Amino acid sequence: MVKPVVDGVRFLPGSDSTLMVYFGERISLAGHARVVRFLRLLEAEPVPGVRNVHPAYCSVLLKFDALRWTHAELQAILQERLARLDAVEFAETRLVEIPVCYGGEFGADLAEVCAARGLSVTRAIELHSSAEYHVYFLGFVPGFAYLGELPAALVTPRLASPRRSVPAGSVGIAGNQTGVYPFATPGGWRLIGRTPMKMFRAEDGTCALAIGDRARFVAISAERFAELERA
Repeated sequence: MVKPVVDGVRFLPGSDSTLMVYFGERISLAGHARVVRFLRLLEAEPVPGVRNVHPAYCSVLLKFDALRWTHAELQAILQERLARLDAVEFAETRLVEIPVCYGGEFGADLAEVCAARGLSVTRAIELHSSAEYHVYFLGFVPGFAYLGELPAALVTPRLASPRRSVPAGSVGIAGNQTGVYPFATPGGWRLIGRTPMKMFRAEDGTCALAIGDRARFVAISAERFAELERA
């Protein structure tokens, strides 16, 4: 039988072959640091029969071979890893700068966001580009990094109805998150700008950002955008 909470970590079966491991219930850097340490442990000491590992803000979903392990057996193995969690050292994190041309044709929703939040366009750009964001995890589509947290003055709900197609490189906000669409895809985040930077390279599967990185947006002109896009 799976014990739901052990040493502050909550376990929850998701299906007959998945197990959720929760390191808290709210988004926080402390909780996410435990997620990253847990991932490092599993990378260094893989658990046989665990087929996929999917991190999120404060949780990790493990998909495993149900013919090899029960939920309780897998939890027991993971608890042994968790006992050594605080000893895991972080590699030095990267700070990645992302050039962005804000507003106009590049950010169709920026004016509406400013009106809703009582901000000038200049102030909204200053706020978005002054923060240093933490890469919590990648998901939705390859190369899409969930970045947080957005300055409180910019927090805005996502669109009521998603767009059928969002241009590649679009920078969006939703709630207290921000992120970059790596390629054209449907999406419901409010678009405030666009970057010429390649967030995902299909030819080799590499992403510009990785879990645990830090990101900062740098405002550029439309002319500079065109130069970087051609480079």
